[in-house]
Amino acid sequence: MKKSEVPQDKSNLESANFRELCYAIDENGNYTTENSSGWNPKTIALDNAIQVIEERIENAKKRVLNNETSPIEYYMEVHKMDLPILASYVGLWKWRVKRHFKPKVFKKLNNRLLQKYADVFDISIEQLKNIEKN
Repeated sequence: MKKSEVPQDKSNLESANFRELCYAIDENGNYTTENSSGWNPKTIALDNAIQVIEERIENAKKRVLNNETSPIEYYMEVHKMDLPILASYVGLWKWRVKRHFKPKVFKKLNNRLLQKYADVFDISIEQLKNIEKN
């Protein structure tokens, strides 16, 4: 696209005084860069993705409060992680982390293991155990 055609639509990036760098062709036919404040299709896609993430977080919180899962799953969603990423951060097998999602298993975890999770989520063990306060 030509430099003059780089989209400048209103987006979430604009409100944060952030501009995205795009490649464009200048008047001499050479590639150059141009700042873009946003592009409607991309803004819609980002908004939809954020909405899905917020729904997953809310669903995980309800499941924790209903004693269907442990707070580990909730914080994993809050930090936009998935099971393989969380497992790699805490240095455990995926099946072990998934097992820690069970409330009965979570309640039996020792402080050393809880501290690993708390460190990954950048919270205290107390916050990890009690999501109602967050």
